[in-house]
Amino acid sequence: MNQKRALLEVKDLIREFPAGESTVQILKGIDLTIYAGELVAIVGQSGSGKSTLMNILGCLDKPSAGSYQVNGRETGRLSPDELAQLRREYFGFIFQRYHLLNDLNAAGNVEVPAVYAGVDASERQQRAVQLLSDLGLSDKTQNRPNQLSGGQQQRVSIARALMNGGEVILADEPTGALDKNSGIEVMRILRELNQNGHTIILVTHDHQVAKNATRIIEISDGQIISDQPNVPEIAADLDSAAVKETTTQQKKSAPWRAAIDRFSEAFRMALLAMNAHRMRTFLTMLGIIIGIASVVSVVALGNGSQKQILENISSLGTNTITVFQGRGFGDNSKTAQAKTLIPADAEALAEQPYVDGVSPTATSNVTARYKEIEAATTVNGVSEDYFYVKGMTFKYGQSFDKNSVQHRAQDVVIDSNTANTFFPNTNNPVGEVILLGSVPSRIIGVTDAQKGMFNNDSLNVYLPYSTVMSRMLGQSNVRSVIVRIKDEYSSAAAENAIISLLEQRHGAQDIFTQNSDSIREAIEQTTATMTLLISAIAVISLVVGGIGVMNIMLVSVTERTQEIGVRMAVGARQSDILQQFLIEAILVCILGGGLGVLLSLAVGQVISHFAGASFQMAYSSSSIIAAFVCSTLIGVVFGFIPARNAAQLDPVDALSRE
Repeated sequence: MNQKRALLEVKDLIREFPAGESTVQILKGIDLTIYAGELVAIVGQSGSGKSTLMNILGCLDKPSAGSYQVNGRETGRLSPDELAQLRREYFGFIFQRYHLLNDLNAAGNVEVPAVYAGVDASERQQRAVQLLSDLGLSDKTQNRPNQLSGGQQQRVSIARALMNGGEVILADEPTGALDKNSGIEVMRILRELNQNGHTIILVTHDHQVAKNATRIIEISDGQIISDQPNVPEIAADLDSAAVKETTTQQKKSAPWRAAIDRFSEAFRMALLAMNAHRMRTFLTMLGIIIGIASVVSVVALGNGSQKQILENISSLGTNTITVFQGRGFGDNSKTAQAKTLIPADAEALAEQPYVDGVSPTATSNVTARYKEIEAATTVNGVSEDYFYVKGMTFKYGQSFDKNSVQHRAQDVVIDSNTANTFFPNTNNPVGEVILLGSVPSRIIGVTDAQKGMFNNDSLNVYLPYSTVMSRMLGQSNVRSVIVRIKDEYSSAAAENAIISLLEQRHGAQDIFTQNSDSIREAIEQTTATMTLLISAIAVISLVVGGIGVMNIMLVSVTERTQEIGVRMAVGARQSDILQQFLIEAILVCILGGGLGVLLSLAVGQVISHFAGASFQMAYSSSSIIAAFVCSTLIGVVFGFIPARNAAQLDPVDALSRE
C-alpha cells in the first residue's frame, strides 16, 4: 500500500464547533492517508464525526487545526475560490438526498459541474448524455428530478459526480434513502467506478454496505478506532459492469467563452427561479413599476406643461426683443418724454446681421364702426414684418406690404375677435370697409385666433405704422420697436448690441428692452424645478421598491440555500453565486422598469383621450433611457447584499439546511 500514490493526507486534524460560550470538539487529532484507487468505507454511529470528516476531505469544510493535503497541496491556506477549484478538479459528490436541482432536467443536472469548469458546451452536453446512457438512463435525460425514482435520481447524482472526471468520489450514505434493489445497484456502480480507477470514499453507518469496500475505517467519538483492509463480499448478481470507463480529457472553452457560459447558466437559472415564483416576482416588481411609471409620467407631464406654456407665450413672438422709450415702465422723466424712438431706428436695426425681422409699433384706441355696429378697438400701427415677427398666421386674405407702409395706405388687417364682432354673419370680410375713428379702411386680411394665456376679448386691428402716425396720432415717433432675433444668435448678446446701437444713435441712454426669451427661460426654470421636485418624490417610491427587491431576494437566498450548497459542492466560485442572484435582482428591476414605462405610456394615452388636443404629455427618450438605467442600478444596489450573502455561505452549512 505504501507504494501507492498518497492522494489525500490528514495529519492531527481537529474540528471544533461553537456551542454557546464554549466549543465542542467533533474530530480529535485525526491522522489518515487515502491512496489513489482505494475504495474506503468510513463507518461509525451517528454523531461519531464521520460526515464531518468527509466534508473536510471534500473541501466543503475546513479543519479548526491540523493539516489536510490534496495531492500534496495544503488546503488550509487556500481561498474559497481555490477550494472550489479543487472540488471541480478532484472531487465528485454523491449525497444521501441526491441534491439535484429541481428546475433542471437530468442532463442539465449532470452538466452543471462542467459549466463551472469551463468545458465546451457541445462537449459537456455529449458527455452528460453518455454518462446517463452508461448508467441506464438514456431515456430519462430530459426528465426532471420529480419525474425520477429514488434510484434513478441517485444515478443522476453519480453521473454528475463523474462529469469532471471525479478522481475522488465522496458518497455520503448513498444507499440510505433507497430501497434494497436500488441500493444494490448503486453499490455495483460504485465498485465498477473503483475498478475503472476512481478513488471512492464511502461514509455509512451500515456495516453491510461497508463490506463492499477494500478498506474500512471506523470512527467513534471523533477518533479513528480501527483502520483495516477488507476483502469485499461480492454477490453473484453484482458481477456485471455498470459503468463503462469514459475519458475525462474534455475540451475546455477559451476563458472568455467559459465566462459567457457561466453567465448564461446564471441567467437561465435566474429566469427559471422567477418563473417558478411568478406571483412573488410580480409583487416584487410592483414597487419598481410604480416608481418608474411615476418618474417617467412626471417628467412627461412637466415637459408637456412646459411645451404648452411656451406655446402660449409664443403670442409675444418667438425670440423677440421689444425696445421702449425711457428707462422702464412708469418712467415719467424728461428722458421718457423726449420721444426719440423713430422709424429710422427700426431701419437701422433691420440692417444688423443678428436681426431676422423688425417692426415699429404705434398704438391708438378708437371707436370702430361698420354699419350700425360700433365698438372700442385698439389700432396697432405696424410694419409689413410684424406678422412674421409675432408668428401670426392668416385665416383670410393677407398682410399689407412695404409699398402700403410707404404710401400710408388705409389697408387694415383685423383679428378674429374683430371679425366676429362686426361680421358675425359674414364668412370672409376681406374687401369690406370699416371706419376706424375718422379713417375709413379696407379689410385685406383676417388673422387666426392666437391660442395662449395672453389672449383676451379685446378687438385689435393692424394698419401700416405710417398711416397711424400721420392720420391718427399726428406724431413722428413710435411707441416701440419689436425685433426678432435669428435663431443662431444669442438673445442676450443681441439685446446688448441693440441697446448699444440705439444709445449710440440717440447719444443718451433713453431706451429699455423687454426680452421674450427671459420669460421663456423663467418658465422653463420654474417648470424644471417643479418637475425635479415631483420627480424626487417619485424616486422615493423607487427606493421603497428597491428595498422590497432586497427583502424578497434575501428570502429567495434563504429558500435556495441548499441549491447554493450544491452548486458550491460541484465547483461554483463565489463570483458565480454572486452573479446568479445579482442577475435575478437586475432582471426583476429591468422588467419592472419596462412595465413601468409601458404603464406611463398607457397613462399618457388616457390623459390624451380625456384632455384631447388641449394637452399632451411629452415623453422623451432620455427619460425612458434614464428609467431603465435607474431600474438597473436599483437591481445592482439592492440586489448586491442578498447576492453577496449567498456567495459567502459556507458550503457544508448550505447543504445541511432544509
